[in-house]
Amino acid sequence: MRYIEDDLKDKTILITGGAGFVGSNLAFYFQKNHPDANIVILDTFRSGETLSNGNLKSFGHFKNLLGFNGEVISGDINDKELLLDLRNKYKFDYIFHEAAISDTTALEQDLMIKTNVNAYKDLLELAMEHNANMIYASSAATYGNAESPQKVGREAPQNVYGFSKLSMDNLSREYMKTSDISIVGLRYFNVYGPREYFKNTTASMVLQFGHQILSGKNPRLFEDSDKILRDFIYIEDIIQANIKAMQPKKSGIYNVGTGKARSFQDIVDILQRELGTNLTCEYILNPFIGSYQFHTEADISTTKEALGYEPAYEMEDGIKSYIDEIKRMYEEEIK
Repeated sequence: MRYIEDDLKDKTILITGGAGFVGSNLAFYFQKNHPDANIVILDTFRSGETLSNGNLKSFGHFKNLLGFNGEVISGDINDKELLLDLRNKYKFDYIFHEAAISDTTALEQDLMIKTNVNAYKDLLELAMEHNANMIYASSAATYGNAESPQKVGREAPQNVYGFSKLSMDNLSREYMKTSDISIVGLRYFNVYGPREYFKNTTASMVLQFGHQILSGKNPRLFEDSDKILRDFIYIEDIIQANIKAMQPKKSGIYNVGTGKARSFQDIVDILQRELGTNLTCEYILNPFIGSYQFHTEADISTTKEALGYEPAYEMEDGIKSYIDEIKRMYEEEIK
């Protein structure tokens, strides 16, 4: 679906983190719907380097870009010489900033702040010099255990990732006061959909449960999973919000979710219906009680009003649309 009618012919669009989950989906949206735009992807492709928790430092994967025809640059947003090179060699009209240390369990506070906050400031400076509108990924992690529904202005981050994203939002607000460019922060809630497989263990539980079921294993859920609720949002609605955020003079911080909280039990039940299985669920103790969000639900009223955003996918619709890709990834990458 095409979300804006604007002519992007000869416009140059930078997507940082473009080999990741959201970034690669954005790249293919533009390639399909705005083929005359110039798309430049910047990503720190995975190298095998890990964080102290054992997870990969970068989830960027070339397979997410198979079929992409635009320009691809391997590089780190912390590299000031690279950013200077981008500043001098290109003239960007839009910047979609998806690159980040996105692992919420990462313990490297220094790397998280350097990558997510300091490098973002450098990119804002680049955007101002190019007069490019900035659309960037914030996160529902800014809310921590804040009361539902989560509203902008009621943040209480519980980890350094959430803190870094809130710091990005605060920085953005300062730039909004004096800048002529549009700066839009989108707080993603629990995103699922195609091209997330290479996030490994940080991929959505929709994908992880789907692959458990396809392997014939009983789905393993925490006890009382029918009471653990999240605002799960399909990738197509994330793309919709990003594209609608391209409108000029729409600066602000906005939630991007469905506005409805659904349970992990719902995910398994819908997957079993779509896959035609009837495996018995196994329930295990939840070791994260006390450090676990039991209810997230985005207040999307301002997102609807300012951006014209309207979520199109209920969980049933999203999983149904996703199911063939879940099967394909299982056949190609796991089986």
